[in-house]
Amino acid sequence: MAKSLGPVKRKFSPWTDPASAPFIRFENVTKRFGDFVAVDNLTLDIYEREFFSLLGPSGCGKTTLMRMLAGFEEPTEGRILLQGKDISGVPPYKRPTNMMFQSYALFPHMSVEKNIAFGLEQDGLPKAEIRTRVEELLQMVKLEQFAKRKPNQLSGGQRQRVALARSLAKRPKVLLLDEPLGALDKKLREETQFELMDIQTKLGLTFLIVTHDQEEAMTVSDRIAVMDKGMVVQVATPAEIYEAPNSRYVADFIGDINIFEAEITSNTAADGKPSTVLLDCDGLKVAVEQDCATIAGNKVVFAVRPEKVRISLDQPDDTSINVAHGEVWDIGYLGDFSVFIVQMADGRTMRAAQANVSRLVDRPITFGDMVWLNWKADSGLVLTR
Repeated sequence: MAKSLGPVKRKFSPWTDPASAPFIRFENVTKRFGDFVAVDNLTLDIYEREFFSLLGPSGCGKTTLMRMLAGFEEPTEGRILLQGKDISGVPPYKRPTNMMFQSYALFPHMSVEKNIAFGLEQDGLPKAEIRTRVEELLQMVKLEQFAKRKPNQLSGGQRQRVALARSLAKRPKVLLLDEPLGALDKKLREETQFELMDIQTKLGLTFLIVTHDQEEAMTVSDRIAVMDKGMVVQVATPAEIYEAPNSRYVADFIGDINIFEAEITSNTAADGKPSTVLLDCDGLKVAVEQDCATIAGNKVVFAVRPEKVRISLDQPDDTSINVAHGEVWDIGYLGDFSVFIVQMADGRTMRAAQANVSRLVDRPITFGDMVWLNWKADSGLVLTR
């Protein structure tokens, strides 16, 4: 597996600089197909050298948004700016973008090197320059020894690399990736994600990826736009999306989470500290340290990630707040950690995740055990929408 350049990427945050101009701007963009609204009055900024993900379920508008940037579709309303210039009406072949399709769309009768060189030959580049550029790309995607092979003589991961090299051959300013890793198995997909990150960082290009795979988006992205029904619900870094979702939809879509309907019983502030919000989740008493504009009686949602819930056979000292009790109903063993589904007396279930730091046979908690769940006040979230 290629070494990740993650620490370098974490220092990259032009969206926090008010003086930084977006490289790509979708400005009040709407796209209709007859009566169907695929993209609904959407405004979104993407910055140069950013690895940006459009994440959402099928039919949310993410691929339509990418196709409009590529020039395969035109906005019904609004405009798309690239480096401050409106690119509406500019045909795809004249845009400084290139798209890598999920199917890879390789020419089966051409060798690897011929597939990579095809676009350069169409542009009439000198043969020496084409040869040099193809050699550089073959080295970058580690396929030098496969240069003479045809696509049907390659593995899925190798074909994916050929498609990537061909997409990069013309040195686009923006590379568009439409579900590029969907055809790969899990292990190869994870390895390729880090290779994509390294290549993107090395070349200094802007990558825009469309995916419905939350783990993929969380791994590769500088920022993620979570989409639903043609609109952007939240734009933030992977850590912010996961730890501070702005709605129930985002919290539920990203990763695993426990969600309970709740009512505010009090919201008190302390000097220099977050407010302490007390909730009643149908008898389950919860305290959350969070600043939020809520008052007693408001209906909200309480959410807490399974890995932030501790599970034990022993009763905690304080059972009055942030504690649940129930029976282990199911266990999901996932190798590096296990998920325990605990059914409480009222029939509701709660999940707790525990790292497998010891062998499975040594774990004391098993099916049918009565266990205690507890979590810290700063572990949960109050969601008002």
